[in-house]
Amino acid sequence: MLRYIVVTAHQSEYPAPIEFTKGTVLTIGEKYAGPEDWQDWYFCSTNRHPGGWVPAQVFHLTSEDQGLALEDYSAKELNVAAGEYLIGGRMLNGWVWATRQDSTDQGWVPMDNLKPLNF
Repeated sequence: MLRYIVVTAHQSEYPAPIEFTKGTVLTIGEKYAGPEDWQDWYFCSTNRHPGGWVPAQVFHLTSEDQGLALEDYSAKELNVAAGEYLIGGRMLNGWVWATRQDSTDQGWVPMDNLKPLNF
């Protein structure tokens, strides 16, 4: 478990993130190709959600455009301001699942927006 300070604010562009449970069938769309060079993120949808970004590590391809969720997943991003302290958890493809130090709010934050704190 690492602690971080937010050096650059982050605001999610996705107010209704995709969420699913292990075993959910996913429709696999485009691979992310933005300027940030985040690797192995795919735009996926389910029969209950129109789509969101999903890391390749959480699904198994069953065909060219279909996959099966290997675990529960939420694409919820954490809105953060510079100077906030976070506790980091799982890191995937340039993002970290983080919890605000002073609350239970959790979500994904880009690693580029954070500075690890050494103790």
